[in-house]
Amino acid sequence: MTLPILTSAIQNEDDVVTARQWARQMAALLGFDRQDQTRIATAVSEIARNAFTYATGGYVEFLVDEKAVPPLFLARIIDRGPGIADLPQVLAVRYRSPTGMGLGLAGAKRLMDEFQIESRPGHGTTVLIGKRFPRGAAAITPASLAALADELAQQVPRPPFAELQQQNKELLRTLDALRVRQEELTRLNLELEDTNRGVVALYAELDEKAEQLQRANELKTSFLSNMGHEFRTPVNSILALCRLLLGHSDGELTAEQERQVTFIEQGAQGLSELVNDLLDLAKVEAGKIDVWPGEFEVTHLFGALRGMFRPMVPSEVTLVLDEPGAIPPLYTDEGKVSQILRNFISNALKFTQRGEVRVSASLDAARQEVVFAVADTGIGIVPEDQDRIFEEFAQAEHAIQQRTKGTGLGLPLARKLAELLGGSVNVQSTPGRGSVFSVIIPLVYGGQTPVSAESQRLQTQAAVTATSEEPSHKVMIVDDDEAARYVLKRLLTGTPYTVIEAASGSEGLRRAREEQPQVIFMDLRMPEMSGFEALERLKSEPTTRDIPVIVITSKLVESGERRLLDGKVVTVLSKAAASREALIGSIRQALSHAKPTQNEPGGVPQYD
Repeated sequence: MTLPILTSAIQNEDDVVTARQWARQMAALLGFDRQDQTRIATAVSEIARNAFTYATGGYVEFLVDEKAVPPLFLARIIDRGPGIADLPQVLAVRYRSPTGMGLGLAGAKRLMDEFQIESRPGHGTTVLIGKRFPRGAAAITPASLAALADELAQQVPRPPFAELQQQNKELLRTLDALRVRQEELTRLNLELEDTNRGVVALYAELDEKAEQLQRANELKTSFLSNMGHEFRTPVNSILALCRLLLGHSDGELTAEQERQVTFIEQGAQGLSELVNDLLDLAKVEAGKIDVWPGEFEVTHLFGALRGMFRPMVPSEVTLVLDEPGAIPPLYTDEGKVSQILRNFISNALKFTQRGEVRVSASLDAARQEVVFAVADTGIGIVPEDQDRIFEEFAQAEHAIQQRTKGTGLGLPLARKLAELLGGSVNVQSTPGRGSVFSVIIPLVYGGQTPVSAESQRLQTQAAVTATSEEPSHKVMIVDDDEAARYVLKRLLTGTPYTVIEAASGSEGLRRAREEQPQVIFMDLRMPEMSGFEALERLKSEPTTRDIPVIVITSKLVESGERRLLDGKVVTVLSKAAASREALIGSIRQALSHAKPTQNEPGGVPQYD
């Protein structure tokens, strides 16, 4: 609902000035500030001047729309002139005329909050402009508008000259405000330039820091890889010697000696696991770890875990591995799945003082996934630690935790390995009641097509079968580590193979020419001449190029290094996994001129 305030005719220039004065005075009485008073007066003046100039007159109505929110102060200017023929172009400020027609309409539209225009050729033009009331303005009622009209009637309009002076003052104030804003804008631009320079410098510093972090990460991975080999070589020798002693290969041990050797083996095994976790974690982070998928049964996996953990279960705890039921064979990396479950089971046994640790597997047929779960009745984990335990070197705070040893690497590694296989790990735990760690593994790794496991089983069975009826052959061991050579020589004691030794790559080349062994075991990390260089020279000389070579090393063979071995070696063995059966199987494979053991065509396997 609109309430009228005042109507004023527009017949001459003085009426235009008077309309401007009425507009300013009404705006002041309605509570508008000085800036809005000027905007309203200027807009009314421009439209009124158009009505006088182009339509020979009209009239202006001042009203208030009390129903609008907030209320609107309106001015409606009406003329009976010829109308505006090019109205869309005028409002879009695309129309230009010698008299400047159209600029007043566009300017008034920008100054006001409300703008409506209706114009038809031969029927005149009506323009409605409005400004929203300021916050805190007094409520508008018919009585208050009547009082406003009475007050305006008592005011005598100023002469045009005085109005011109008022306009000049308003113009000066506007110019001064523009100058202040321009100065503020200039200051802000200078600050922005300084900020931009700072941001550019910061980005440059961040880029430099990122490069430093990348180099540090590469150095860390290289350090871990190199130190891993340096650690693995003596640790593997200690483990192998312990196995020889505990196997009574050199006679019986006293009970106290056997106990001492067992402690040595346990310490070396713990150190070996720590080194392996560090290296695996570094390789996963660097994206350099490989997945070797193969087909296996969950039942066989559980059987291996059961045998592995049987000696480690405390008397107050029961380890239960449920029968997996109707789960089809998985085609993924069995070693990495086993590594994840071993970690879960070890933690469960460590933090369960009494009760049971239960391992289970279930099939999610809809998602084609297997869910492995390790549930315990141990100390549990508080909610705030359930995410933190998957961070590197982080461990939950608990009295039992302080009595047990650990690095906090196992769970982060388990999560990364699961993600590498396309799965995930989860934990559900209640403090004081136990925890359930689960890992979800896709049935088929990466959508690959499984290969037959039967041929792999037969090949493995044939490889480890050896008889005493085989003819004697010379086997040469090339390794700079005397303990490693001793262990391999002892493992081959009692077999139909004559063992000769070489303590360096150059000595190995010389003895290979002189002795012409049927098989060579070659280490890769040796001083002066590495195993890679020795292998290259062996294969380049006519007298030695046909001798089959088996690499046996503590080093993790990277993908680039595997390419250097392609077509030149029979297989790659880990010193940590060296056994009599593995050595005999690889020798028979070499003597039968079998192709290199491969997981991919033309590739050399990398052990984990």
